[in-house]
Amino acid sequence: MKFFNIRTLSRSLIILVSSSILFVGCMGYNKTKKDSSPKKKMMKMKPPMGSAQDVSESNALWKSLTAARLVGKRARKSRPYKGQHPHGAVLETLHRKITVNGHKGIAIVKRNYGGPGVSNSRVRRNRAKYLKAITVMFKRELGYDSANKDWFYAKYKANGDLHVKKMKNGMQVKLAGRVAKGMPSGCISCHKAAGGGDYVFSTKIRLK
Repeated sequence: MKFFNIRTLSRSLIILVSSSILFVGCMGYNKTKKDSSPKKKMMKMKPPMGSAQDVSESNALWKSLTAARLVGKRARKSRPYKGQHPHGAVLETLHRKITVNGHKGIAIVKRNYGGPGVSNSRVRRNRAKYLKAITVMFKRELGYDSANKDWFYAKYKANGDLHVKKMKNGMQVKLAGRVAKGMPSGCISCHKAAGGGDYVFSTKIRLK
């Protein structure tokens, strides 16, 4: 009787140990299978604007604009004119071909003026007082953004720092690169409506 009990107990232990090993093995298999299975597409795509590369390129662009006297303290002046949203109440536009990082393209610089009492005459007398932003379009190399005519956009402060936009998800994004690409409003969607299909509203600016 005692032999039977010991024998039965031994069998029970063997079954229990075997079951435990099998259970642990299955758990490990399931975990491995779960970890190796294709995950949902959560990989971060390269943002269309505000990336480290965009910021670096905007800095290089600013240096070239300064050298060409399109921005900065020695910037050339043009005739202020009435503007409209989303730009300033008064605007001033300059353009010319410049070279940035070895690529030559046309740069269109728009100075945006605003504030209490702003007017064309007051801007002429004191540009620094009313200057709110400097928005720039720079024609990049073919293939930069083929779907949108290869324009690089940037929105600067008077000192060359980039303006920052707070997105709906709370992220702070610097405005440089393919600004607002794929969005219903913003630089690209607005300029896409320009006549001639070149994303430039002014008929006085020749791209070639």
